[in-house]
Amino acid sequence: MQNQATPSRKKYLGPGLGILFGLLFLAILFSYPYLRQRWSAPLGPSLLLPTLTPTDELAIATPSATEIAKENAPDQEQVTLPAPVAIEATVMPTGTPGPLCGGPPAMVVLGIGADSDFEYRYGLADAMRVARVDFVNAKVSVLSVPRDLWVEIPDIEQHYGITHGKLNQAYFYGSPGMGYYDGPGEGPGLLARTLDLNFGLRVDHYGAVNMETFVKIVDAVGGIDIYLANDVDGRPIDDQTEDMGYFYAGQQHFTGDEALRFSRIRKKYNDFTRMDNQTLVLCSLRDKLLNASVLPKIPQIVGAFQGAVQTDLSLEQLTQLACLLPHIEREDLLFASFPQDMLKPSRVYSEALKNETFVLDVDNAEIRSYVDRFLDGSWPTEPKEPTCP
Repeated sequence: MQNQATPSRKKYLGPGLGILFGLLFLAILFSYPYLRQRWSAPLGPSLLLPTLTPTDELAIATPSATEIAKENAPDQEQVTLPAPVAIEATVMPTGTPGPLCGGPPAMVVLGIGADSDFEYRYGLADAMRVARVDFVNAKVSVLSVPRDLWVEIPDIEQHYGITHGKLNQAYFYGSPGMGYYDGPGEGPGLLARTLDLNFGLRVDHYGAVNMETFVKIVDAVGGIDIYLANDVDGRPIDDQTEDMGYFYAGQQHFTGDEALRFSRIRKKYNDFTRMDNQTLVLCSLRDKLLNASVLPKIPQIVGAFQGAVQTDLSLEQLTQLACLLPHIEREDLLFASFPQDMLKPSRVYSEALKNETFVLDVDNAEIRSYVDRFLDGSWPTEPKEPTCP
């Protein structure tokens, strides 16, 4: 009886599998547009700035925040982007190798360390870095931007007459909890427009990480290892200073909390020393992400923090960046900062604070000359301090 039943099962198994695969194919066919849209959709509010970096498709010119605000009613929750205007595409020269990992030739990303709540409704931009990611040559250049630069802040003059402030305040004024800014991109959007207005530093995308999330990310990869050439003293200098701890010279293993406190030490030094310390943390985090035990977990780590990081990058773009990471050699991760002699300590009267405040005074034309070279990939050209040790 068993031998007689077997052919019968085989007879109906073939058509059954055919129907199953057919239904599966139809499900994929009809769901693909939705899945593709989710894969390539920004995870957060878009900047809606015209892109300056080369792409293998047509670049899109978009209106300013002010123009968008005029086109939309004040009570609208989302900005409706007018019909895009195509501008001339950048064509890759014949014989030039194509971008790695399916990415664009270059991508400029504004990185923000936010002193904010978990929902990014309030807070200052405690640290600012701009990364130019070169997908053709597998190179990343990172520019430190001082937070105390005195700048013109656009699109918020209607609120309390504020036209100027420190650079890190642009993120604060743009935060949705403040209600000062009606344009695209919330806090990162206003900060990006401020960088563009004052220094011609236009970015394609942004990513902001608050302190709580930063701690969790470092802990998720098992902490980071840092060698300190000298002791670093973060103990308070008065009753108003937060205790960041004392870190001894030599090899150190930092938890997320220790990495955060080390990155914030400034009072006994200056903001330039703090940026150098942050560079050490970034380099150590990069090394940990390339560890053989951690590298395969990057997609899961990204997924776990998807709702905790403020960014307009898509899942597709995050995957491209993660894919590029192993291709970047240590000498191709370059850190740059503006020359300290260009940044003059000064004090100005802040209309918002109703008092004088410490600022860094600069010649915007000089800054723009460095920015132009940074954006076209001609500066920095070789590892210089601060850089990965």
